[in-house]
Amino acid sequence: MSLQTSQLPVPAGSISLFPLHSEIHQKSPTLVHAIIIVPEPLVTALYKQASLSQKNVTETQGFAKGQVPLDYIQESFKTNLIEHLEEFLFTYCVTNFLQQELRNHQLLVTGEPRLINVAVGHRTDARYEFEVSILQQPAIQEWRYLPFRAPKRKNYKDLDRQVDMFIAEEKERFDRMQDASITIGDWVALEVSLLDQDGLSALGPHKASFWLRVGDEEADLPFKDLVYQKKIGDTFITQSRALQEFFSNCIDTSYTFSVDILDCVKNDYFCTETFKKQFKIKTNKLLYQKLIEVFSYRNDISQRRAMVQDALQLLLAKHPLSIPSYLVTRRQEQIIDAIKGKPDYQVYRTQKDFTQRVQQLAEKQVREMVFLDQLAYEEKLTATNEDIRQYLNLNNRPRTKEFIYFDPPITKQQGQEIPISTFELQLHCLREKTINHIIYHLTKK
Repeated sequence: MSLQTSQLPVPAGSISLFPLHSEIHQKSPTLVHAIIIVPEPLVTALYKQASLSQKNVTETQGFAKGQVPLDYIQESFKTNLIEHLEEFLFTYCVTNFLQQELRNHQLLVTGEPRLINVAVGHRTDARYEFEVSILQQPAIQEWRYLPFRAPKRKNYKDLDRQVDMFIAEEKERFDRMQDASITIGDWVALEVSLLDQDGLSALGPHKASFWLRVGDEEADLPFKDLVYQKKIGDTFITQSRALQEFFSNCIDTSYTFSVDILDCVKNDYFCTETFKKQFKIKTNKLLYQKLIEVFSYRNDISQRRAMVQDALQLLLAKHPLSIPSYLVTRRQEQIIDAIKGKPDYQVYRTQKDFTQRVQQLAEKQVREMVFLDQLAYEEKLTATNEDIRQYLNLNNRPRTKEFIYFDPPITKQQGQEIPISTFELQLHCLREKTINHIIYHLTKK
């Protein structure tokens, strides 16, 4: 069965008139074949930039460095250049576009798409073929009026004092902040465009969009230096080695990039105004009540987490889902990888029921994520830049992280903070937004 193909006819001319497009075919109830096509003008433009980059560093008999003919570079280094193009285009634009197209078709995707074939050449379209596992979409019943009793807070006066102190401390942090320049711990939204030798966008309107957390380790220096002390709205030109290697490390490149700083979520303080918007809070009294949810604990579980667990359990009881075993196995592996770095891991794994508990947790989480993804489609929920700001604001403090139900995306690789695509972050935000949507309606008076 073929799904709608996203492809627009374009006239010849400016490179900006050549968009990426997709061909998506459903092979079975649980499998989709997706092809992302990068038009030839974009491939040729990148091939030229990669060749020029190699020309600057190549020496050969009869020619000094930088004087080797471009035709010679393009033919002699063709294999390496093609390999570089495959990786660069994949990171720069293909993965984001694929995820957007899958979401546009409202497919219930399970796991990461699998790249099964790549065809990139000089003066031809580039084709990236993926297999994508999906589930049949469950029918969502009316759920807003289901009987739901939210767990109550502990009635300790000390909890109110803790919330008072938390709000006062964050206000003091805000008042102490000298300026809005980017510093350690901040989250920064960047839009990156590859430039040609004339200083124009080499790939037309196609840009890479991602968020970056500014780290304080030695390994974080390359990306830290890229944005440190800059501000929202700044645009600058760079040949940052960190960006070169992020997009591709197949060959050494000396690309020139234009970088726009679109947004920044400061780590200096927790923004209560952002928090109020996120949870539709209109008064300070309701602000206190909401914050107490992560200060009030019973049996080592916060009121907030207990509320989410009870709400999801209620909805899943009304919507039984058949989950393939391979999804549970894959989630088990992810859970174990996540807890391996914890000090108590060796103690956990020696427990007789360790494997059984991990399996039960994996199955529970898979069911929850599948249901939330489908409900987001049904309710026509989307994740905006403001949702990302709100999500990252919660990440600013260990206590407010309790408002985030699922594990946040991994931002570190081998100890280094790495960029995370805007679309991937939106997927995490959307599940949390859907949870908040559920809680809001079930507790609405």
